[in-house]
Amino acid sequence: MPPPLLVQAMRLPFLTGSLTPVLVVAAWWWGQGSMPWGLFLLTLAGVGCLQSGANLINDFYDATGSDPLNRHATIFSGGSRVIQDGRMSRRAVGALAVGFFVAAGACGGMVAALDRPWALAVGAVGLAGGWLYSAGPLALMSLGLGEACIFILFGPLLTWGVGYVLGGEFWAVAWWLGLPQAWLITAVLWINQFPDRAADAAADKNNLVVRLGLGPSRLVYAVLMLAPFPSLAWLVHGWGLTPWLYLALAAALPSLKAVAIAWRSYDDPLALVPAQALTIVTHLSTGAFMVLGLLLGAWLA
Repeated sequence: MPPPLLVQAMRLPFLTGSLTPVLVVAAWWWGQGSMPWGLFLLTLAGVGCLQSGANLINDFYDATGSDPLNRHATIFSGGSRVIQDGRMSRRAVGALAVGFFVAAGACGGMVAALDRPWALAVGAVGLAGGWLYSAGPLALMSLGLGEACIFILFGPLLTWGVGYVLGGEFWAVAWWLGLPQAWLITAVLWINQFPDRAADAAADKNNLVVRLGLGPSRLVYAVLMLAPFPSLAWLVHGWGLTPWLYLALAAALPSLKAVAIAWRSYDDPLALVPAQALTIVTHLSTGAFMVLGLLLGAWLA
């Protein structure tokens, strides 16, 4: 049975990519001061709406680009397929994207009204990045800049902005808290581009996997999957955060398994599906263990 239409169109399970870093910063702030629950909930809603809008606008533009050419779509890559499967029109997907962006703006406006005026500026950067990743005239994903855009938007910029909303200041440590998640969300995008490479190349969607080729790209994928773990040491020893963050080293197990699968099966879209799943698991489990570590550090301090 296909998933409910809105769930599929929004790619709802992928919202962990943006919501997990929000929870990481919230766990850090829990140890610094009282939690402004209203601001926190508005932030969760706004960030979720921003990513949903970005997912939908990506489908809107890919519907006349790579998606119709894609013969190797998986449950993790190739877009939501709601347009290709005839479940929604392209126009409806575009309208829904705009609706989510408007909702995100409304959340940002409410946060700004609650004595966080710079939240609108940070949110505007996020909205612009989410739109321009897919949309012309820039279409960053086609210029080989999409991966860097995702790294910043879903990593340091996101956690920096959330830190400002919760604490009222732009904290440098909140920027660096996004580093482990930044590597891994970029790895999610990176491995999902492997099965799409032929279609992306045919549609002139010249992302870095298209430009590098699959063989060299598997080495980059391995770096992206392993880089989060030295980042933990940077947070502990460079910024004085709790050593309980090292609990997130447990996520190295699915990371190493994913890298092993991708290394030997990089050119087999079907065989790559477990690696795609494990990449998401690594992202989510790293974030979950970071949240647990930060909460334990605050509680035991």
